[in-house]
Amino acid sequence: MMQVNDIGAFVRALLPVHLTAGHTITYGVWVGVHPEELRRIFDTWWSPEYQGLVVDGRLANRIAPWGLLGAPIRLRVLDPDQTPYCVDSVDARLQSVLTEEWDHGLVLSTVPV
Repeated sequence: MMQVNDIGAFVRALLPVHLTAGHTITYGVWVGVHPEELRRIFDTWWSPEYQGLVVDGRLANRIAPWGLLGAPIRLRVLDPDQTPYCVDSVDARLQSVLTEEWDHGLVLSTVPV
């Protein structure tokens, strides 16, 4: 988590993408949240309630090859020992990234080595 003056408040999250041939790539992303929400998130992060944490925000990274900067995203804790996961979006493009299978050659060709 971080808050940057004049820029905003952000939470780290994991964005898994299912690839062909049974592969998955998981991006570490920043999610912009309302600054007033950051205190609630921080307090919950270190408590037993963390496992029920749900956060709504906007993707603060571009994810190649889709872009998606600013797309609304919902985060949910799937494992209490891990960072929250991106699980749902009202943005059709981001929802398809989360739920569809993508050609691994196409996606991996956009990942810097």
